[in-house]
Amino acid sequence: MSQSSGGLEIGLLLFPGVTQLDLTGPYEVFARLPGTAVHLIAKSLEPVRSDRGLGLMPTTTLGDCPPLDVIVVPGGPGQQQLMEDAVVLGFLKLQAESARYVTSVCTGALVLGAAGLLRGYKATTHWLSLPLLPLFGAEPVEARIVVDRNRVTGGGVTAGIDFGLKLAALLKGEAVAQRIQLQIEYDPEPPFRSGSPKTAPEEIVAAARRDGSRLQAERREVCERLAAMRR
Repeated sequence: MSQSSGGLEIGLLLFPGVTQLDLTGPYEVFARLPGTAVHLIAKSLEPVRSDRGLGLMPTTTLGDCPPLDVIVVPGGPGQQQLMEDAVVLGFLKLQAESARYVTSVCTGALVLGAAGLLRGYKATTHWLSLPLLPLFGAEPVEARIVVDRNRVTGGGVTAGIDFGLKLAALLKGEAVAQRIQLQIEYDPEPPFRSGSPKTAPEEIVAAARRDGSRLQAERREVCERLAAMRR
């Protein structure tokens, strides 16, 4: 591993098929924290494509990444492959041994679960994947952010910004987090009340479930197979 900068070290896992806002939302917050180095960690330094085609550049590799104060696992369709990737899971377990916070956004929580890092913890993830968390011994919570000891998990996609601000407050204090929130003018006023299954019209929720049914079936298959192997 490369030498630490001596300040706060935050690393976000970067992989093909990541949902970019899961990663770039918290990155925007963390990159504004004083005295902080933010790493985008991948298997190699080759560009990575998000699930929607956006090119993203890693800044370090799994092998060269310094010990991290915070490890962040975002989600996205590519997360299924990570759940059975021994190299990535081994990296997460190693970093978790000394990290101050072990964290995820969206379905990144399932990767933490596959690494055995959520057993006995309360956690959240994208609303469609919440039922999968108990397969890894986690207690699912319907919330935008869940903090349980040194595990911090965020809900789906846009929750990554809230997650980033919460971690900023935990790491540097609420005043710093509030200044960052103001800098990025994070004052959401969504045009519709359809950002949660609790508030969206029933027909919209049903359509979202249909749209995600194949991906969720694939996720469940992987999660159930991994859970069965651990019994």
